[in-house]
Amino acid sequence: MAMSGKVIRVMVVDDSAVARSYLISGLSAKPNIQIAGFAVDAADALQKVGELRPDVITMDVEMPGMGGIELIRKLLPAYRVPVILVSSLNLRVFDALDAGAVDFVRKPDGTQSKAEFINTLAQKIVVSAYAKVRPGRPARAARAEVTAEPTAPLGPRPILDGAVIGLGASTGGTEATLEVLRRLPSDIPPMVIVQHMPPGFTKMYAERLDRICAMEVREAVDGDELHRGLALVAPADFQCRVLRSGSRYRVACKPGEKVSGHRPSVDVLFHSMAENVKGSMVGIIMTGMGRDGADGLLAMRKAGAYTIGQDKESSVVYGMPMVAFDIGAVQTQASSENIAGVLLRRLREL
Repeated sequence: MAMSGKVIRVMVVDDSAVARSYLISGLSAKPNIQIAGFAVDAADALQKVGELRPDVITMDVEMPGMGGIELIRKLLPAYRVPVILVSSLNLRVFDALDAGAVDFVRKPDGTQSKAEFINTLAQKIVVSAYAKVRPGRPARAARAEVTAEPTAPLGPRPILDGAVIGLGASTGGTEATLEVLRRLPSDIPPMVIVQHMPPGFTKMYAERLDRICAMEVREAVDGDELHRGLALVAPADFQCRVLRSGSRYRVACKPGEKVSGHRPSVDVLFHSMAENVKGSMVGIIMTGMGRDGADGLLAMRKAGAYTIGQDKESSVVYGMPMVAFDIGAVQTQASSENIAGVLLRRLREL
């Protein structure tokens, strides 16, 4: 997906005058971003959005009165505008993504400079301007946290004990990955997941998946051993690799340089699997901007892996899976709702 030189009109929604001023001044300095206007709360945003017609909205999650989640649910059916959340370390960010927000950034907390924060937000604004926006599930279903769909176990098949599944995703990936995992059985071969996400959120995301899905899901810790029924989410700000220890596999989560612009990087995970996994393996690449994971997935395919890419229609941003498909890394394309079925059919054929 090529980026044009168009100017992206942004609407800032935040009840804090200090935060609004900071966001407006920082984003205004970016040559490809123009501030279309601002709103001081959710009601103000609903009144102004039709007049301002922004390309992207940045929004605080916690606001007095109507909060960001309720605002998104009211906004998106009428205005299919990408929403980026500006959030503290808060579980409600995942409820807002479920409601239809495209992406999020973590508010500065002293570990990141304000310049870095603005740069990250500006990059996400550019990506989100090209995103496919869909309203999320109804509020009642979201509150109930849609649980795992009943799936027949794969059974005690030795060939699956040595299998490993890798999954990589970026923008739009939190909900797309959930769509896959909640359709998988409790005895699925071990999975390692790279989801581009700010520090602090990967642990909360893994805990959310663990509540909803049939398998155990947790944030990976350096040295964790892989086994059936376990899915590990790579921790933010660490590169995650699969290593072989005799007939077993473990993960290494270490600091390192960004690869393909990311840490953790899908390419790092997939290349490690191509090099080290000797049993059956599957690589899955999902929605996201750029090409992280495409080269690694091709290496996996060349090493004998079965590879799956999310299709264009169900991707929030058809970037990573598109590049992977274009270079010949993807054997089968499917929607986020159907990837689990494709994966299970493959595993049952082994």
